[in-house]
Amino acid sequence: MKTERMRWWHIEPAIALDADLFGPEQWSVRMLWSELAQAPTRHYLVAVDGAELIGYAGLAALGDEGFIQTIGVRESHQRRGVGAALLEELLAEADGRSVPAVLLEVRVDNLVAQRLYKRNGFEPLRIRKGYYQNSGVDALEMRRG
Repeated sequence: MKTERMRWWHIEPAIALDADLFGPEQWSVRMLWSELAQAPTRHYLVAVDGAELIGYAGLAALGDEGFIQTIGVRESHQRRGVGAALLEELLAEADGRSVPAVLLEVRVDNLVAQRLYKRNGFEPLRIRKGYYQNSGVDALEMRRG
């Protein structure tokens, strides 16, 4: 596995992966194109295994705050360190941009992801009721720094 900067040719497989992972909460092609178009404040990565896209992640860095926009790893590659590698690279990018605080939202029922974030210095802040609109699931907002 290796990670690299997300490019336009990664959009289609990233959207397909997003649909598999997040169903009704998936991003649209338009949303991802919009994110990539904001290059000065965004940093998007993909994880690839040979020619296969197995994960992706994004950071928005806005002044003194950063936001983990998304992290997704193909189910067949979960719990193998792919998500951790992507998160570590996003946090290194935030540190390189001198962004002191990084926030994220994670589903309250995604305990595996919550443990990953806690291992990387994130602390719970609050519950955001009904954050995931299509499913009505709450989100846990977390912060590092």
